[in-house]
Amino acid sequence: MDRRAVSPEALAAFVVFADHLNFTRAAAQLRISQPALHVKIGKLAQALGRPLYHRAGRRLVLTADGEAVARFARAHDERLAHFLAEFAGGAPHRPVVLAAGQGAYLYLLGDTIRAVLAEEPTRLRLVNCDHRQMLTAVRTGQAHLGVSVLDVLPEDLTAVAVATFPQMLFVPEGHRSALPGPVALRDLAGARLVVPPQHRPHRVLLEQALRAAGVDWTVAVEAEGWPLIAQFVALGVGLAVVNGCVPPPPGLVARPVTDLPPVTYHLVHQPAALADPRVAGLVERILARG
Repeated sequence: MDRRAVSPEALAAFVVFADHLNFTRAAAQLRISQPALHVKIGKLAQALGRPLYHRAGRRLVLTADGEAVARFARAHDERLAHFLAEFAGGAPHRPVVLAAGQGAYLYLLGDTIRAVLAEEPTRLRLVNCDHRQMLTAVRTGQAHLGVSVLDVLPEDLTAVAVATFPQMLFVPEGHRSALPGPVALRDLAGARLVVPPQHRPHRVLLEQALRAAGVDWTVAVEAEGWPLIAQFVALGVGLAVVNGCVPPPPGLVARPVTDLPPVTYHLVHQPAALADPRVAGLVERILARG
């Protein structure tokens, strides 16, 4: 292995590339040419003896080794910044980075974030992303913590349940399904449903459950995010199954769906992340939210 190719400069360049997964944008941020960045990444991969990324269709994707290199490079940079701050007699100012989706920020993490930022505005940096991007951010060290609903728990990360909610049916007041009491999937036969885009975990699990129950239904409209889904239901476009943490807006009624499993939000981090007292403190506050 050529250690000269695994220099702090090469690792720093790879972190920028890992952030963008685009040579043009990464090279622009580094203020070097795209061919020069290709050479840097190529030499780093050659020195390590492992491919660090691959192409998936039109996208570039980090390999597991690439994720490990990005994670190490960020940790190295953070340790260096911490040492230099202490050496200069100051305190490190790098924030804890939290990655989560719209639902977690709106209905789960708000009070914790507000309290943390009130104590120290620079202590926390937030990244808004879907669950796949969240897992990548934690794996590459771009985020210290992630919160999301996960259909499959990652084997390489620590995942801790934060909160569990039933699944609820949103219906307009006055609709035949707005009567008190729970509903079953069979009650949705022939319904027009407002659903997330295809391949979103909630959409996949809902389709599987409806198919297993032999329920015929149609897509009224696809919508991204619980507020927009609720708005379409309020407009009379269709009904919607949502996570139980979502409060029904005025004009809508929420009824529990008896034969759908509850939904659990998980907090995800690297196994060694709690060695950082800042990260451990934020984890403790998120888990103590209830």
